[in-house]
Amino acid sequence: MACTTILVGKKASYDGSTMIARNDDGFFDEKKLIVVEPKDQPRKYKSKIAHLEIELPDNPLRYTSNPSVDPKNGIWPANGINSANVAMTATETLTSNPRVMGADPYVVYKKKEKRGEKDTIGGIGEEDLVAIVLPYIKTAREGVIRLGELLEKYGTYEPNGIAFNDSDEIWRLETIGGHHWIAKRVKDEEYVIMPNQFGIDSFDFDDAFGEGKEHLCSKDLREFIAENHLDCNNDGKCNPRLIFGSHDDSDHVYNTPRAWFMARYFNPRTYKWDGPNADFTPESDDIPWSLKPERKIGVDEVKYILSSYYQGTEFSPYTSQDTGKRGMYRSIGINRTGCMAILQIRGYMPEEIKGVEWICFGPNSFNAPLPMYTNVNKMPKYVSNTTMDPDTNSFYWNSRLIAALVDPYFGSAIQLVERYQDAMLNKGHELVNKFDKEFKETKDLKVLEKANDAIAEMGKKETSKALRNVLHNASVHMKNGYNRADN
Repeated sequence: MACTTILVGKKASYDGSTMIARNDDGFFDEKKLIVVEPKDQPRKYKSKIAHLEIELPDNPLRYTSNPSVDPKNGIWPANGINSANVAMTATETLTSNPRVMGADPYVVYKKKEKRGEKDTIGGIGEEDLVAIVLPYIKTAREGVIRLGELLEKYGTYEPNGIAFNDSDEIWRLETIGGHHWIAKRVKDEEYVIMPNQFGIDSFDFDDAFGEGKEHLCSKDLREFIAENHLDCNNDGKCNPRLIFGSHDDSDHVYNTPRAWFMARYFNPRTYKWDGPNADFTPESDDIPWSLKPERKIGVDEVKYILSSYYQGTEFSPYTSQDTGKRGMYRSIGINRTGCMAILQIRGYMPEEIKGVEWICFGPNSFNAPLPMYTNVNKMPKYVSNTTMDPDTNSFYWNSRLIAALVDPYFGSAIQLVERYQDAMLNKGHELVNKFDKEFKETKDLKVLEKANDAIAEMGKKETSKALRNVLHNASVHMKNGYNRADN
């Protein structure tokens, strides 16, 4: 599943929080935001795709989840924050190369072909990961260790990148073939950009097999690389991207341009991004995995960059001047996004209100986020009661409708969307500040569900207003419009 991820270390963020965020770019999946209570978490998990059964621990934590509404292909939880204030986003679909895949093939489900044979059970994948990892971890690092153990035991049927954060740390894990993995801690002062490629571009094996402070990996990764002649580095350094990643022509259309635009936005003066003498172009394979931003990064900027479509460049699909490059690269914000969550863990807040999940639904270029406190037993109906049928009482469906009405009338409608997005962010921050203060004064957990209800009500009002505005705009521009003055 094609997605885009950004991770923001606590010294790189505007308020000292850690943030992990991802566009979940599925197949127009209907999505919702719910809370999974410990009593509702299965003790035996069975996946739909791989037909794999896993015994789960008896002590799950409560956690939020962004599952698909249609259960036919499994849960696909996408993102969440648990009651220990640990967040997880899973997953960013990665790329690999034939050398890796030949050395450690994926563990793919295969139905038996002959009588007397048994089905070949598959490994774990995006369908499963949040549900079998997030309820059982109390730090981001524990998330890496638990997922690593599951990968080594069961394998995976696809290449994936997963992120975890708590109030102090962010970790990124990337799978390698069927059973191997590598993980790196994000530096506090840096941010990470991930556009559907194997991304980690430096690694310290001495640390991974020593103290493991900032690097972790599967137990035999060194031997795996050596035995299969995977190391293509010539400078004596370890660049995992060169060892495990891809370098296909399609990357230069689908993946690397997104990294270029994100880094260009947060570090406009650090490197030269445009022109014949650019340090990096949209088709560069060596755009850094992590950078120190030139300014602190806020929730609004995370939302903006994950909504972007090469604004201000000749590559925008909406530019009015066609130079032959319009829409040539895959945008970050695309039409088939199911949800986007900014998982914010605020270390400076009391334990009960550290976790805030900024949730968006539908095409990310034209939607807006709602901040939801995660230390609650249920979510408001506006975000949790999505059905398979369009419904204007649903945040998901309103977001989808707005996007579909804006896209064909971009020139006249985009200002309406920008006003909507500004209003939602402004009022979202205002309400979080208000209810942060109220909780500190009362220490009453009931305040958090009250807060979420108030935020959802605000979101419903602003989203309905935006839908009305873009519907009017689309109606005015219908091709069968005709005016006649009658005297």
